[in-house]
Amino acid sequence: MNPKILWTAGMVAALATTAVTAYWLGTRTVPTPAAVTASAEKAVLYWYDPMVPDQHFDKPGKSPFMDMDLVPKYAGADDAATIKVSAATLQNLGVRTAQVEVGSLASSLRVPGSIAWDRRASREVSARVDAIVDKLYVRATYTPVRKGQPLAELIAPAWNAAAQEYLALEALQSDDAQSLRSAARQRLRVLGMDDGQIRNLRGGNTGIVLHAPIDGVVGELMIREGQSVQAGMSLMTINGLDTVWAEAAIPQAQSNGVRPGMAVEARTSAYPGEVFAGSVESLLADINSVTRTQQARIVLDNPEHRLTPGMFVDLAFSAAGGATHPLIPDSALIATGSDARVIVETGQGRFAPVRVVAGHSAAGQTEILEGLDGGERVVVSGQFLIDSEASLSGALDRLSAPEAAAPMPHDMHEGHKMPANHDQHQGHKMTADQSGHEGHEMPAKVDPHAGHDMPEGHVMPKDPQP
Repeated sequence: MNPKILWTAGMVAALATTAVTAYWLGTRTVPTPAAVTASAEKAVLYWYDPMVPDQHFDKPGKSPFMDMDLVPKYAGADDAATIKVSAATLQNLGVRTAQVEVGSLASSLRVPGSIAWDRRASREVSARVDAIVDKLYVRATYTPVRKGQPLAELIAPAWNAAAQEYLALEALQSDDAQSLRSAARQRLRVLGMDDGQIRNLRGGNTGIVLHAPIDGVVGELMIREGQSVQAGMSLMTINGLDTVWAEAAIPQAQSNGVRPGMAVEARTSAYPGEVFAGSVESLLADINSVTRTQQARIVLDNPEHRLTPGMFVDLAFSAAGGATHPLIPDSALIATGSDARVIVETGQGRFAPVRVVAGHSAAGQTEILEGLDGGERVVVSGQFLIDSEASLSGALDRLSAPEAAAPMPHDMHEGHKMPANHDQHQGHKMTADQSGHEGHEMPAKVDPHAGHDMPEGHVMPKDPQP
């Protein structure tokens, strides 16, 4: 082939290649300052293991703690104390918020209780003198009785002597006899006879009949027919049923809100839909050392005598509210062993953990004594996932120590030593291309990058001391 033709073809090919290259270079987009800034903002600050977020690494690789890759942490312009969540993520997690209201929390409390006799409505039936039980009209406990109903008839020698003296003086008309008769009548009253029984003495009935002092139920029966009884001996107990006691164990943490006179409503499964009204009579001055509860005594009205001792009831205490405080739903409070916090929505998909001091809780709400002012929006559903992200991002560390020293700037001068708590790079010297601190010396301790290839210029400490 002609050499001239070959040379001409080569020149044409070279010119074509040069034209294509020039065109490609001309069509490339030159990065704008904004793009450069965005790239800088996306610079990797460090890598970390999500399971051990406090440990930082200066290069990617496998985690020494878990069989997983390290995750990069990018620099950003967001507030370090807030967490940004996309709208799609919020929808997928079902995150819901509620506005913090300011109001008074009503002192309401619901506890179980049991019905007992109202001891203040009980009456004792006793013998005034030594006697013998001649007739017993009530033979079993829990027998209902009416006021004035005969309970028992006694024969008492002392009563018989006084009755015969009274009857013997009745026929005499002298002033002295009438005076003695009045004294004998008074003696019969002292021995326990009423006017009706004294009038019955004229018919020769010298037995003493004991009557029920109130309407109620025989709670205790201590005598039988033919039994001898002594003066002052209790024969039986009549328990009234117009009112009953409800005894409830109040938790120690909530006993401070229970006061005498507080209104109480009782409900029982025996009478669905019915409410028995009552009030707190007293809060007994004794704390159960095992259950840490305090006994409350409630007096309940008992219409138709339907509440009986031993019955279980559900007691609802209620009182007027006290001082006003911010109120949040119970589900919004994240309580730990050392403190309590809520997740507050700051706007535009950002959330921040806020430490609070919680007060009493009632009716599904908790009063906040410190930390909120009212009007904020707090997360009531899905807050634990956001709280976990806050823990990973370090927002909770800043929450727990708000006055702690700020992180060291990246433009530290040569030779500046890092505090001992910056142990994520302990045990090696960082090169300038890794941290921007040429010659920056870190404290020599355990190397977190053991088992990984070290970057060029990385120097291991010599014979670290335990």
